Amino acid sequence: MAKRERVMRMSVEQPLWRALTAYRVLTMFYAVGLFATAYDSFARPWVAVTYFAVLFVWTLATLSRVSGAVHCTKPFLAADLTVALTGILLTRVADAGSRIDGGGPTLPSIWTAGAVLAFAIKGGWRWAAFASTLVAAANLVERGAPTRDTVHNVILVWVASIAIGYVVEVARASERTLARALEIEATTRERERLARDIHDGVLQVLAMVQRRGSTLGGEAAELGRMAGEQEVALRTLVSGGMVPLSRVSEDAALGALVRAVDEPDDDNPVGPVDLRSLLAPYAGARVTFSEPGAPVPLAPAAARELAAAVGAALDNVRKHVGADARAWILVEDEPDEVVVTVRDDGPGIPEGRLAQAEGEGRLGVALSIRGRLRDLGGTAELVSVPGQGTEVELKVPKVSTGKASTR
Repeated sequence: MAKRERVMRMSVEQPLWRALTAYRVLTMFYAVGLFATAYDSFARPWVAVTYFAVLFVWTLATLSRVSGAVHCTKPFLAADLTVALTGILLTRVADAGSRIDGGGPTLPSIWTAGAVLAFAIKGGWRWAAFASTLVAAANLVERGAPTRDTVHNVILVWVASIAIGYVVEVARASERTLARALEIEATTRERERLARDIHDGVLQVLAMVQRRGSTLGGEAAELGRMAGEQEVALRTLVSGGMVPLSRVSEDAALGALVRAVDEPDDDNPVGPVDLRSLLAPYAGARVTFSEPGAPVPLAPAAARELAAAVGAALDNVRKHVGADARAWILVEDEPDEVVVTVRDDGPGIPEGRLAQAEGEGRLGVALSIRGRLRDLGGTAELVSVPGQGTEVELKVPKVSTGKASTR
């Protein structure tokens, strides 16, 4: 299964842009409706008709502009706010003075708040404060003198826009943090996967070359010594981190979330595979394989990882007990999980030896066995009694909730 990373874009502010688009359309029709109901009261209705014609065309023509942060540029925001401010100032020209003094609405009415909210979503609370201050000044000029209703509306728009702008800034910071956390998690999991592969192959070959070189002596001993040095260096890399963390893309500011995904190769099976077929090659003169009489279906990724964990357990038996050690593999097909037990007849593991091995960078049990099962949402239990051998019990749920199966 080939593993690669891709960037999936998500943004908590995108729903705000969609809501703003709907708000602008609805409030435009609301402003036109207010004018239509009071048409006879206007001193110069043709001024209002001209303005509403421009507002109608502008609102519908700029729907794509307020659909996302990319298209909502600074020039557009300036032009949009200019339309709102012009409508506020034209109210005194179009409407009768008595209606204005009586607290009548401005021509754009609450449509003006949409222009201010666009500033808030695009640039945060500072941009919102700038736009709402200009709207407040225009309202005071239109009224001629500050009244209680005017001050109340101005403060309401000012506070609401700044609050929304602040929330947008917090949401963007949270998205960047989440993107960084997901990238670190993906990098860590890739490091663990590579560490398991290295342990299962390269490290064991280097250890074997070192042992055989020491036995043969001469030039082979020097080769064995060099292999031992490389094994120590590689174990240090495995335990300390092999994959450098890449810098989070600038797209994180738009809500880019890095997610590791496993995509099956074209030649890999799509449906479940029989676990028995993957474990059967381990059987031999010194290894007894006991299986159910029926297939044991598992997802391809889960079956391969479980088989690799069994192989790692048998490698530990050969390495620490000896080539003549006997081992037994037992497969149990439970209703909700598959249980594989690997047991040997060795002397057992002394207490504290596993923790010491992890500290020395020998991560066979930690990564090759427990790490694999953890990724599958399963567990690996190791029971060892001095003088009575070691038993490793591997449990994998048939419907895996682990990250290895959901990536």
